[in-house]
Amino acid sequence: MSDEKKPLPDRSLSSDTLWSDLRRLTAARIGLQRSGASLATGPLLDFRLAHARARDAVHELLDDKRLVENLSRLGLPVLDIESAAGNRTTYLMRPDLGRQLAPGADKTLEPHRGRFDIVFVITDGLSAGAVQSHAAPVLAHLLPLLAKQNWTIAPLVVIRNGRVAVGDVIANVLNADCIAVLIGERPGLSAPDSMGAYLTWQPTPQSTDADRNCISNIRPDGIGYIDAARKLLHLLQTIRTQRLSGVRIKDDSDRLLSDENE
Repeated sequence: MSDEKKPLPDRSLSSDTLWSDLRRLTAARIGLQRSGASLATGPLLDFRLAHARARDAVHELLDDKRLVENLSRLGLPVLDIESAAGNRTTYLMRPDLGRQLAPGADKTLEPHRGRFDIVFVITDGLSAGAVQSHAAPVLAHLLPLLAKQNWTIAPLVVIRNGRVAVGDVIANVLNADCIAVLIGERPGLSAPDSMGAYLTWQPTPQSTDADRNCISNIRPDGIGYIDAARKLLHLLQTIRTQRLSGVRIKDDSDRLLSDENE
């Protein structure tokens, strides 16, 4: 047996060098430097900053006037209402009130009642900054695609302090077959400004999450605006054709985008 010693691993390579290739592929915190049993100062401060941004996103107020102004450029009427929560503190403590319209809000909607294929509801959810930044660009790509396919689109509805299910109420008041709720998602430590889109066919007060289809992580560093519009179009076409939504339909929109990018 040879007495030759095996060479020791080269420890001169920094952690950044070892993990750099993987870090380019994800925003997740991987290969973090440590100092003893604790995180090194740099990663620890970065974590605290991300946590602070997530908390700020939850409490940020929606600038509904500016959002209405941006959405008005898309060529549809825009209605501005609020939920029964009334303010941000109540909204966070009483999720049920975020699913209901404020007293008198239905009177803003009723004059616009018609016969619509779809209504888009834009609400702050748990990240007002997400819809403030991403709702108008996504709709700017999506609405012309729907118009080419002769979808009848209700006025856009902006609602402050809303939850996903408030869209069901709005769809019933406006008489729309399908509801698409664009909402700020719960902030994460790598994305405080992620927007989600929830689609429901002929919603009722008994509709549950199983009746909805969701596209999550809509933002420039996640699902970009063009891809989000294409996924939404594909899902909406499927929903209208099958007259179903949620777990009862197969969402193959990811395959569609993969085929287009090949």
